[in-house]
Amino acid sequence: MDMRWIFSSSRLDIKQIESATLTLVGVAFLFPLKDGIMNVINFGGTEMKKNEFYTVTIEDLTHEGLGVGKVDGFPLFIENSIPGEVVRVKTMKIGKSYGYARVEEWLEVSPNRVDVKDALGTRVGTMPLQHMTYESQLAFKQQQVKNVMTKIAKMPELEVRRALGMESALGYRNKAQIPVRTVDGQLTTGFFKKNSHDLIPIEDFHIQDPEIDRLIVAVRDILRKYPVVAYDEVNNTGDLKHIIVRRGLRTKQVMIIFVTRTKVLPQAEAIVRDITAAHPEVVSIVQNIQPKPTNVIMGRETKVLFGEDVYEEKLFEFTFKISARSFFQVNTVQTEVLYQQAIDAADLKGGETVVDAYCGIGTMSLAFARDAKKVYAMEIVDDAIVMAKENAKLNGVTNVHFETGAAEKIMPRWKEEGIQPEVIVVDPPRKGLDLAFIDAACATGPERIVYVSCNPATLARDLVHFKERGYEAQYVQPVDMFPMTAHVECVALLVRANS
Repeated sequence: MDMRWIFSSSRLDIKQIESATLTLVGVAFLFPLKDGIMNVINFGGTEMKKNEFYTVTIEDLTHEGLGVGKVDGFPLFIENSIPGEVVRVKTMKIGKSYGYARVEEWLEVSPNRVDVKDALGTRVGTMPLQHMTYESQLAFKQQQVKNVMTKIAKMPELEVRRALGMESALGYRNKAQIPVRTVDGQLTTGFFKKNSHDLIPIEDFHIQDPEIDRLIVAVRDILRKYPVVAYDEVNNTGDLKHIIVRRGLRTKQVMIIFVTRTKVLPQAEAIVRDITAAHPEVVSIVQNIQPKPTNVIMGRETKVLFGEDVYEEKLFEFTFKISARSFFQVNTVQTEVLYQQAIDAADLKGGETVVDAYCGIGTMSLAFARDAKKVYAMEIVDDAIVMAKENAKLNGVTNVHFETGAAEKIMPRWKEEGIQPEVIVVDPPRKGLDLAFIDAACATGPERIVYVSCNPATLARDLVHFKERGYEAQYVQPVDMFPMTAHVECVALLVRANS
């Protein structure tokens, strides 16, 4: 057979492939067939197929926490594995340049391994690192940040400090967003199997506040008494899509949110009556309407079914009102750790003007206001600014100015108005900062920029942009906001050159 034809053809008969000799070292090929993808790879002289068994040594972890083992140089990504372990694996999926495999047997076990608390947490992806000691999780997250600072920022010399962890790495989440589906003819709560929308019933998530887990089950059982139909994603039918529970760690107040496809929640009054009678800690019950078949959980319309559209929580000495759609960090204990790192980095002496971009409901703004002369804060979401102003008033904070708008537009105007910040604080979404904002921020000439990031990769990218504009990163401090997962938050300090 003409091998040139094989390599250029997009569709081959299995017999043609079997009759060919494919032993090119260091080259990988994927052959699509009529019945799907065969997943046959020739790599480094070894033919890689789905459902084959190999023995590999785990060499590294991906940024998602998957172990990396290689067969003749071909990388396999393997969950529930740790560097240094020797494992026998079964290949599950083979792609052009990498594949996925599952551990069948541990031949050599890492000293950093611990017993898995609940295999479902790995299966649905809520606790992908639960097989690792907590100290090794923190070391992994520190290394994750170091890697992006080297590879993306090209700053291998930048100090990346040890990740700050928790005393207890379980039961920390103050918010749960739980999908609702029909399983075995019953309205059921749980979580989706990874890479699917197949619901697996779960009652104990381990990383959530145990009171939240108990409330979800209690609410589920109440709903089963009434003609509430769980959402059918395939046909876009049914009433109830998600149950969201938010609980104040310090206040013990609870908000329950029913996310519905329909404008009416059947028997809503009776459901509310049953919940509030059994659970007096529930101060707010709201219905959020999301009619669209989308992965975006909440819609634009919210109706109050009980109480008000707020519950309260405390950070530091402040009390915050939080609405159904308001952003609030899901780990209350570590939020104070994160914010304190930001405050320490700012090094305020009492006479400074601070700009807080992406201020949300004012949580960091009020914390900075304790030590600043004046805080100017901005947020693109108007509802958040309304809530931020309420929170400032609630706590008697008068040296904060809140304004609605895009940061890259507000910053130049504030500069024209003579507002000259000594410190700028940013806490952007995962996509990082807009270049227009970076330009505008640097144009005001602050002495310090404190960057709070939920995505080390975009932080690393943005540090390069700041460096090009005269701001040098001094250090990065990782903070473990999400134990048992691969996610990590960071605080980075940037200082104006020659300041």
